[in-house]
Amino acid sequence: MHMPLTPKADLIEIFSSIQGEGILVGCRQIFLRFCGCNLSCRYCDTNFEKTDKCLIESIPGSGELDTLNNPLSLAQVETLLDSWNSELPSAHHSISITGGEPLLQADLLLSWLPTLRKALPIHLETNGTLPAQLGKVIQHLDWVSMDIKLHSQTGERTEWDLHRQFLEIANQTDCYVKLVVGENTPDLEMQLAADLVATVSKYIPIVLQPVTMDGRIQVSTRRLLQMQAIIAEEIPSVRVIPQTHRFMGLL
Repeated sequence: MHMPLTPKADLIEIFSSIQGEGILVGCRQIFLRFCGCNLSCRYCDTNFEKTDKCLIESIPGSGELDTLNNPLSLAQVETLLDSWNSELPSAHHSISITGGEPLLQADLLLSWLPTLRKALPIHLETNGTLPAQLGKVIQHLDWVSMDIKLHSQTGERTEWDLHRQFLEIANQTDCYVKLVVGENTPDLEMQLAADLVATVSKYIPIVLQPVTMDGRIQVSTRRLLQMQAIIAEEIPSVRVIPQTHRFMGLL
């Protein structure tokens, strides 16, 4: 009887760096960036198009990149993780599964995550719009970083109902919500986001991430404090955390 083949993945890059966003900011992670996204946010600064080659750091943390042909097998990635963990024991906090939108590869992740999780805990970065796909893999996740995509910043309609369904599932793990905000983000969006999170649990942290362009935060301190105060009326843990990796020049 033949065992089913483990699927291969088209990855954009694999690298070792410091998490620059959200609750795990400052933790060193191994990043696995998957191709593809179901949204087209105006502020997106990530290239998530499928390519023939995956960029892989030759030495973890060096910023020097080699390439491997896509798609990659789970065995190739597992070998790399084992090598980096042997070379730098205890240096990495977790694996960040990121994109694009990695849950577009939910069936593949269902196959890969049990093995990856043996190497390090799993942190998922997601736009929070694919609840059914999250449900497939939630048992293999340790943290979920979920965006609520605000119309004022993305230019797309905010999928409030999908975000709520998604958060109800994500709350089975250590999860938090991230809001990318600009100077023009209205109070109403802050209130709606706080209301949504509170319907699931008021103990889920919210991170306000000000839009950054050319290495500069594009939101005034005064406006950020106003937005923080609106959310704090319902959610006790609300933090303002910019994209710190942009200031540090990290991958």
